[in-house]
Amino acid sequence: MTTRDYYEILGVPRTADEAAIKSAYRKLALKYHPDRNPDDKKAEERFKEAAEAYAILADAEKRSRYDQFGHAGVGGAAGGAAGFDPTIFADFGDILGGLGDLFGFGGSTRRGGVRRGADLRYDLEIEFEEAATGTETTLKIPREEPCGTCNGSGAAPGSSPETCSHCQGRGQVRFQQGFFTVARTCPHCSGAGQVIAKPCQTCHGKGRVTRERKLTVKIPAGIATAQRLRLTGEGELGGRGGPPGDLYVVVHVRAHPFFRREGDDLLCEVPVTYPTLALGGQIEAPTLTDPTTIQIPKGTQPDTRFRLRGKGMPNVGGRGHGDLYVGVKVAMPRKLSREQKHLLEQLDKTMPKRVLDPLTADTHDTDEERPFFERVKDIFG
Repeated sequence: MTTRDYYEILGVPRTADEAAIKSAYRKLALKYHPDRNPDDKKAEERFKEAAEAYAILADAEKRSRYDQFGHAGVGGAAGGAAGFDPTIFADFGDILGGLGDLFGFGGSTRRGGVRRGADLRYDLEIEFEEAATGTETTLKIPREEPCGTCNGSGAAPGSSPETCSHCQGRGQVRFQQGFFTVARTCPHCSGAGQVIAKPCQTCHGKGRVTRERKLTVKIPAGIATAQRLRLTGEGELGGRGGPPGDLYVVVHVRAHPFFRREGDDLLCEVPVTYPTLALGGQIEAPTLTDPTTIQIPKGTQPDTRFRLRGKGMPNVGGRGHGDLYVGVKVAMPRKLSREQKHLLEQLDKTMPKRVLDPLTADTHDTDEERPFFERVKDIFG
């Protein structure tokens, strides 16, 4: 225990109020925190000294005795076997971090401290069309719920949990370690402060049983693979009356036979006969709803894409629809009739070459029919 004046250590006057004392300690704790000053014994001593001073001055009764009698009035308060009240440091969890157990204010070690329930995950597979239009489905979720036999107490009917004899119901066991009084979760009751002598036969003392729960979930239109829906409060129940966790429904959309999705846009390919590409005409293209007609200009090249505005997937946030891009491919017949073969042979005779010159990467529509070597001359001057 230090012999320096506690007010001097914190740098506050004797008339300082609770807020000023707390603010002064926070600044010193940040400045001399062991994580910021590794292997610095001097900083470690200042850190402990500030904690000792705050433990006395933040406690109204101990501060009164210290103001009257000095260190003699609190001779066993800060460093004695009785230890200080660990809840004094509860507001400094953001600074002390992993030192929470050292001061005894860690959330998992305090008796009666509630624990939020665990989150659950459910993987849901839906059809492509369901993702496009939205749907509603019923999920069967297994989760732990309070046991109906013991009403969640874990004790057999006619009995009740008993106070833990090792921690006297505090949920913690404490021991002295130098200056600090160290608090740890009681290993016999796991911090509950109670033990069950006669466990319930239904839940075997757990207070919970696993049941299947049915939930109706609305899937919004436009949802994509890997997106998830959060159902608040539908996860596991919390410990000691704590709030339940959440349920996350992770969506997986099955692949479509011919539509491919890129964001809110859709892409597909439609086979078209050579005469239609050469002479032009109309084709029927699929959409998410009804087929639509596309006008093919004459001389359309294979792999040309036609854009159909607003025919893509709906935006999951309700901001309109994407577009549908229809690519045309040459539909090459595997078998030809005698007449078709004759007509193609006649067409072939009218063509200047069977194999045309290769096109450069930057060829434009206006010069596609110019001889290859003429285009090379243009490039190199």
